[in-house]
Amino acid sequence: MSARPRPLLAVLALAAAGSLALGAAPAVAAAPAALPAATPATELPHPDLAETYEATKKYRSEQKAIADGFLRTDMCVEDESPQRLGGMGYHYVKPANVGSTDPARPAAVLYEDNHETGKRELVAVEWVVPNKGQPTPRIFDRPMDGPAVIPGVGDVFTLHAWIYKKNPRGVFAPYNPRVRCDCPEGVSPAPGGAPQR
Repeated sequence: MSARPRPLLAVLALAAAGSLALGAAPAVAAAPAALPAATPATELPHPDLAETYEATKKYRSEQKAIADGFLRTDMCVEDESPQRLGGMGYHYVKPANVGSTDPARPAAVLYEDNHETGKRELVAVEWVVPNKGQPTPRIFDRPMDGPAVIPGVGDVFTLHAWIYKKNPRGVFAPYNPRVRCDCPEGVSPAPGGAPQR
């Protein structure tokens, strides 16, 4: 597995700094969003992921994630190594959930731009646990990835779960080759401006 790219380090550092400087994000009123059908639990590789899905499906609305304390970021993360493993998207981190291995309390929700609608769509969730010299934390009967040092956050273990966008590399892979930060060739940005980076 490749090391985390510097943009992810900056995103998590920004989220940590933002949580200290700003406290909880203000609540934002949002119109109800049309939600796709629920993912059947039989499609998930671990039964506890059904709990994750139920706890986070409301975050298909970016505004609901922000209202619940996930700090919005405008830095999209892609693997910049020669392997080009794919992207992670935008990390919205909830500082109160950092350290949790509870399936219903991921530390981050990840979004990508829908270049046709101009909105962000939920693609994955992520757990972040500080490394304090303990054995590698486990969740979903598997060890977390890491540890890796993230400036401003510290030495942490992480685990992604791609439960909102299929990942051909697997549900728990760090990167998804189907997630991109740039606008795909032949797709024009939605009215109102260029895709955010």
